[in-house]
Amino acid sequence: MDEALNIRDFHLLKWMGANSFRTSHYPYSEELMKLADREGFVVIDEVPAVGMCFWDGNSVFAGNRVNQDTLVHHKQMLADMYHRDKNHPCVMMWSVANEAATHEEGAVPYFKEIIETMRDLDDTRPVTMVHTTGPDGDKVSQWLDVICVNRYYAWYNDHGHLDVIGLQLEHEMKKWYNKYHKPIIMSEYGADTIAGFHKTPPVAFTEEFQCLYMEEYHKVFDKLDYMIGEHPWAFADFQTKQGLNRVDGNKKGIFTRNRQPKMSAYMLKERWTRRIKQ
Repeated sequence: MDEALNIRDFHLLKWMGANSFRTSHYPYSEELMKLADREGFVVIDEVPAVGMCFWDGNSVFAGNRVNQDTLVHHKQMLADMYHRDKNHPCVMMWSVANEAATHEEGAVPYFKEIIETMRDLDDTRPVTMVHTTGPDGDKVSQWLDVICVNRYYAWYNDHGHLDVIGLQLEHEMKKWYNKYHKPIIMSEYGADTIAGFHKTPPVAFTEEFQCLYMEEYHKVFDKLDYMIGEHPWAFADFQTKQGLNRVDGNKKGIFTRNRQPKMSAYMLKERWTRRIKQ
């Protein structure tokens, strides 16, 4: 933990006009939360509960199946997060999970109990969880205050086809709102981008593509008044395990791992600082 680097990150966030972040996918250090208080950021504080499934081996989430011990531990993690961070003014919302299989029947009693536990701890802040399941299949968001959605149209599906983003995203967001009538935050969207890689016409992994990709999302965000927030994935490139799908880590960062800006940082700076002036 390096406090000087934390301060550098906050300066970069403020430089591009950002005002919030989510602690994906675990509560961050107390030192960083104190910085968020001091610098005036608002934070969605998230417990470490990622990719949970409830049914059988046919689930795409089958590697992280839930049992009774998980429920007990999950509730303890909520209590630990709450008691540590309850007095931070930066904490605006609690997130009880990331990308759980909320289309499965077992998710219904499990998350009803989890969300009730969070409300018993704190009935003053909104509660959310971050979805990868779509609105047709989701069974738990009736108990949430805000819908958070991770979406990567034209990246993990229809790869490279920027023209599909607007139609698919607007269609889905309308479905979420028509089903639950709750505000929506786009909690993840983005495209892996190699700093310094340029090509015309823009193709996937170029800096131009990353900018055009996010701009297609922004058109939909600006069109729908129930879209209340946008969190690109991710602030900076980060290391991951070795694998065929990634070259030396996740490159969806707006900044490189060394905190140098990509073209998208300047695009977001123009967008977000303009909104501050408005």
